[in-house]
Amino acid sequence: MAGLSRVESYLISLEIQYEELSPNAWLVNDETHGLSQVVITQADPVVALRTKVMEVPKERRLELFETLLRLNATDLLHGAYALDGNDIVLVDNLELETLDRSELEAALDAIGFALAQHYAVLGKFRA
Repeated sequence: MAGLSRVESYLISLEIQYEELSPNAWLVNDETHGLSQVVITQADPVVALRTKVMEVPKERRLELFETLLRLNATDLLHGAYALDGNDIVLVDNLELETLDRSELEAALDAIGFALAQHYAVLGKFRA
């Protein structure tokens, strides 16, 4: 795998479906792993994983934000829910220097798990 970044070589090893967006960015769309539109960017010293979950609704915002904070505290193995403008995103940041295949796999698994497990909880806030 000469010439491949460590992140890309791990994606290949994990048999994750992805496309290269740039030399240091990848878009993961892999239904078998429960991953949709997960962007991975490598900017030394960090590898960032990010996916849009939903738009912030106009109503019941406070209840939604409280729900997200509770999920962050009790139900996420990796990463956190965050706000980006009018979007709710699920993000995780990993240290590139110590990143190994297992850590990337755990982060991707946690994102896929959270998206599946929290769909019903967050779905009640969708317009």
